[in-house]
Amino acid sequence: MLQSPFFYFFIFLLFISCEEKTDVLLNSDTNVKEAVKLQQKATEEFKKSNYNSSFYYFNKSKIAFEHLKDSANVTYNLIQMANIQQINGDYYGSKETLTEALPYVKNDYNFKCAINNFFGIADKELAIYDDAIFYYNQAIKDSKDQLTKQSPLNNIAVVYIKQKKYDEAITILERILKTKEFDRFEKSKARVIDNLGFAYFKKGSNEKGLQLMQESLKLRNQISDSYGSIESYTHLAEYYSKTDITKSNEYAKKAYAIATQFNSVDERLKALSLLISNNAGLQYAQNYLSINDSIIKIRNNFKNKFAKIKYDSKKEKDENQKLRLKNAENQLSIQRAQYQQYLFITISLFLAVLIFYLIKYYRNKNRTEKIKTAYDTETRIAKDIHDELANDVFNTITFTQTQLLTAENNKETLLQKLNHIYTRVRGISRENNDIDTGINYSDNLKEMLSTYNSDNTNVLINGIEKISWELIEELKKITIHRVLQELMVNMKKHSEASVVVLKFETDNKIFISYSDNGKGCEKSTIIKNGLQNMENRILAIKGTITFETEPNKGFKVKITMPK
Repeated sequence: MLQSPFFYFFIFLLFISCEEKTDVLLNSDTNVKEAVKLQQKATEEFKKSNYNSSFYYFNKSKIAFEHLKDSANVTYNLIQMANIQQINGDYYGSKETLTEALPYVKNDYNFKCAINNFFGIADKELAIYDDAIFYYNQAIKDSKDQLTKQSPLNNIAVVYIKQKKYDEAITILERILKTKEFDRFEKSKARVIDNLGFAYFKKGSNEKGLQLMQESLKLRNQISDSYGSIESYTHLAEYYSKTDITKSNEYAKKAYAIATQFNSVDERLKALSLLISNNAGLQYAQNYLSINDSIIKIRNNFKNKFAKIKYDSKKEKDENQKLRLKNAENQLSIQRAQYQQYLFITISLFLAVLIFYLIKYYRNKNRTEKIKTAYDTETRIAKDIHDELANDVFNTITFTQTQLLTAENNKETLLQKLNHIYTRVRGISRENNDIDTGINYSDNLKEMLSTYNSDNTNVLINGIEKISWELIEELKKITIHRVLQELMVNMKKHSEASVVVLKFETDNKIFISYSDNGKGCEKSTIIKNGLQNMENRILAIKGTITFETEPNKGFKVKITMPK
């Protein structure tokens, strides 16, 4: 009861955030109306405390709004789902739901404030106090007026009381009471006064603490805040537990009676624990055990149900997506000739595999290098695909459209064309596939370099076995492989070399030298040939690379890097 979550105040702010959009949506198509209807049904179930049903309908509404790309209502539904999970003690689950909402939040500060406040509440209940204070402070930053700042401020004070930082809590609570706009919210004011009195009591200022707690109880009785009075009676029972057991038991029994009336389990347990500590009677201990066992089972049941609702919804969503894809494929097959369809699907699969390997390879890079390298690689691949495949694909498509494919000669020609495209795609894919950095690394590296041997080019490799590759970091081995591969590709495309020599040496560092007797080039053309990308890779692992070349004088590269 120390906590002041201001649930309904935040609910009101969230409702305002979505109200205008909902009015517009009601005049839209059937799918939009259905999404709004599900949201309204969820709200009705929430008011009746039917939390399972409410969670189910909020989740269904969220999925419907996802299809409509309505991020505001998606966020609203997810926050409500997290709220329900917190009410039922599923704090880890609520944090997962709040995290799911983050990508949908744009510049709506009401949403940001509510999400951070709920994050703080979850961490506070999980006793992760430093994280709770962090999120409450984030909520304060997102608050656009003094009034909305009071909830996270009060919650920070509550955490400080739990951390026994009573002076910090008192400072915050007294500052809240000085906010003029706050006087209109008497229930919240009474809560803050009671927290302030409890903080003074915990600090050791018993007289002042008692005066404030009694003032809060009086205000709550005046405004008929029966639920809030549970907190006052509990605090007063704790206050008198050291000095007047009789009074302490009286207040604890009042708190227990009202908590029972409101079916507030946590408050009932708190009151019973005070009565047990005061040795008020064996029946209270029996009641405590019975209620505690029951609430643990109920909350675990809620957690399992919430998780199952999400799982079933995701499964249904995936099945619907598969069904839509299947229908689309069927429609496509009707619209296109059979041979053309097979051709396009085959090419698409090859390109998809190629892109998949590229994405997987670049995942292990740091973000800046990852973006730069991905851009360079995609440009190079796009050029390769354009130069090597585009005309062949176009000619093959034209062939299928203009020739009678039932003729045996035409079938054979089509197969040859497809096999030619397949061979070229494999060549591009081989240059960008995964690299085995395990025990077979040196063998694979040597094999890769040896593939560039031909009738016109002799590749000599010296010293590769001298290096203890198992001691080299995985990222460095990948970099070496890629850089040498790019050198060999560059050699094959531009150098016209008859001899290529690669030499590997090591002491405290790794030294790799490359030389060929090709036609060389001007240094100014290195960037154009793509060699700048090699330098970026080597610098990323704190190594150095130098190029030596002149026209008709071959090409040399020296690479140095730490082990």
